[in-house]
Amino acid sequence: MMEDNLPLLRDIHLPADILAFVPGYGWFVLIILACAAYFIYKLSKIWYIKSKKFYALRLLKNAPENNIQTVRLASEILRRICRLKFPDAVGLSGADWLNFLNTHSKNKLKGKAADLLLYAPYIAQSKNFKEPDFEEVRLFIQKWIGENL
Repeated sequence: MMEDNLPLLRDIHLPADILAFVPGYGWFVLIILACAAYFIYKLSKIWYIKSKKFYALRLLKNAPENNIQTVRLASEILRRICRLKFPDAVGLSGADWLNFLNTHSKNKLKGKAADLLLYAPYIAQSKNFKEPDFEEVRLFIQKWIGENL
């Protein structure tokens, strides 16, 4: 016959219900590491973009006085930025290049200054251009770099 062993199990019982799940310390460490990695990634991306902008503006600032060489260098800087950020615009030239620059800027470049930027890589001397034209191109490029990089 079967014996009744149930009275012997009287002191064994189920524990009380757990009110909340408490993760171990390892999960907290993983969450903190993930958050730190995310913020480091974001900060490095911001630093990378700002360093490119700073480098381009410093190249423009260290360019020689207002002459054709300065505008050639500025045009090269714009092309290098476009190669980085707008790869489709690198091949543009003439009026298409000027329209692209003007559409990506709040300030528009027009008149003699626009001609100077367009034709500087191809002309030998600056007989038709005056000091304000060079300064206007330099200011336009500084603002363009600030807005687009």
